[in-house]
Amino acid sequence: MLIARDMETTLEEQLKFLSSRPIVKGRVKEFESYYKKYIHLLQKDPSCFKSLCITDIIGIRIVCPFFEDLAIVEKSLKANFTVIEVERKGSNYSFKEFGYESIHFLIKIPQALLEKREDCGLEVVEIQIRTILQDAWAEVEHELVYKAAFTPFDEPMKRKLAALNASLSLADTIFQEVRTYQRRLNGELGKRRDSFFKKIEASIDTPLFIHEGSNKSLQDCHKEIPGNLSPLDKACQELLESNSIDELLLTALRAHNEHQFTEAIALYTAILNMEPENAIASLIYKHRGMASFAQSQYDDAILDFTRSVELDRKSYKAVYFRGIVRTVLQRYLDAIEDFTLSLKINPYQAFCYYRRGQAYYHLDDLPQALADCEIALALEPNSEPIGRFKKLLLHKLSS
Repeated sequence: MLIARDMETTLEEQLKFLSSRPIVKGRVKEFESYYKKYIHLLQKDPSCFKSLCITDIIGIRIVCPFFEDLAIVEKSLKANFTVIEVERKGSNYSFKEFGYESIHFLIKIPQALLEKREDCGLEVVEIQIRTILQDAWAEVEHELVYKAAFTPFDEPMKRKLAALNASLSLADTIFQEVRTYQRRLNGELGKRRDSFFKKIEASIDTPLFIHEGSNKSLQDCHKEIPGNLSPLDKACQELLESNSIDELLLTALRAHNEHQFTEAIALYTAILNMEPENAIASLIYKHRGMASFAQSQYDDAILDFTRSVELDRKSYKAVYFRGIVRTVLQRYLDAIEDFTLSLKINPYQAFCYYRRGQAYYHLDDLPQALADCEIALALEPNSEPIGRFKKLLLHKLSS
């Protein structure tokens, strides 16, 4: 039992890098179960009496949320343990058959654990890797089939079990597809944020720090991000006809990240024309506003950010983005109003305090600008641009 617990702890430590933490469960085979298996193996092959070896006295089960995790866990086991055998249960089933799928590893108990717990009479541990749904099926099947003295299943019953197993397999596949889509979507969103923030820095920060004292306006000091003005290609036209919001959004974000703003705006507009629910529409208006901002179409951006907030009163980012546009347009009082509203919804935004402080700076309210800067630094003490802004303020106040 102690070695089983040690193995659990070791595996949990080795797999903690996975964001979707697998469940690691260990058990030691009870004598009655051991005896039944021993007799069962003898009945199958009486000649194996002397060489008979039960290898799953200690069993560890690793249960993963997604298909993709199985390969990662398998790779980790091969890298960290001496693997004696790998068996892929259920891989030979036809589509008409039912039965659980699982990857079974037979590994050597690490020498350090054997020395720690002294001689336990065992050398190997069986490790099973499954998804959550594979594990659920295996538990039920074990009771219905493996433990039963006989299985009086007629053909209709077998078909029902096969259909149920197929449904669970399909659910696993769909869960993985959703997971993959989320990863692609988050990747595109991350790229889009980076591009948007660079535009903000070029429009607001660069004029503040480099062109301080010049007569250039904020709008004069930044360059518009060049966009691809080509019409929608054939693939996008087909997407528009498919009515798939998920695929349209992913394609729109990809176009957005590749600076194909005209195409991105057209796709965002197509999604809005589908009249999605308010939360989705609010998100799409926000994205479209960001694309318009990238092209310096500030009035369009303000309209979209405003519509986003109207559909979702908690959309603090849309309010913040509207404040950014108004800062670029040198409408500082309006920008301060937006930043204040955004902070009312979510007060833990360092850069919202920073941007509001910049707006106060342009209105020559240096004490209020410094107050906002101090709060921003308290939230993001290692921020280089906020630190630079504080130095600029202190210099101005002391001169």
